[in-house]
Amino acid sequence: MITVPGVGAVHHVAYTVPDLDQAVTFFTDALGAQLAYLTGPVADPAGLWMLRQLGVHRDAVAHIAMLRLGPVTNVELFQYTSPDQRRVYPRNSDWGGHHLALGTTDLDASLKHLTGYDEVVALGEPQTVTDGPIAGVRFVYLRTPFGLHLELSEIPEELPFHESTPVRLYDPPRAVS
Repeated sequence: MITVPGVGAVHHVAYTVPDLDQAVTFFTDALGAQLAYLTGPVADPAGLWMLRQLGVHRDAVAHIAMLRLGPVTNVELFQYTSPDQRRVYPRNSDWGGHHLALGTTDLDASLKHLTGYDEVVALGEPQTVTDGPIAGVRFVYLRTPFGLHLELSEIPEELPFHESTPVRLYDPPRAVS
C-alpha cells in the first residue's frame, strides 16, 4: 500500500532520449508498446516555467510521447533540447542511473528477439543468480541505440525470500511464448 494520501499506484516511468522518433519506434516495434499520444513542443521562452516546474534550463524545449507497455505500465519519453544539456548516458552505477526490467518466461527467445534490432547490444551473457534472496533468477542486461538499459529477467514462481516474508513482488501475467 502506498502511504501518500490519494495515491493508489505508480502512474508512469519516464526516460529522456536523444531521438524521440527512434525511441518510440523501438518501443512500439521491438517491445509492442502502444503509442497513446505525442505532444510538444513544450516550452516557455518568455518565462521560468520550464525551470520551476520541470527543473530544467529555462530555455529548454521538450517533445513528449506517452506509451502503454503491457497491462499496467505507462512509459513517458522526453526529447529535450537545452543550452546546458549533458549528452552522456548515465551508467547504471551513476546517480540517476536507471534501467527498464522486463519479466520473461523465455529469456533466450526474448534476448534473440531484442538483439535482432539494430544496435541493441547484450551486455554479457545471461546469468543465473546462485544464492541469496533471488536465487534462481536468470537475467541479462541490454543497451538500446538511444542509451536506455534494459534487463530481461526470467523469474521462478518461488524465490528464497518468500520463506522469510509475506511480501511478494508484482509479477505480471505470464506471456504465452
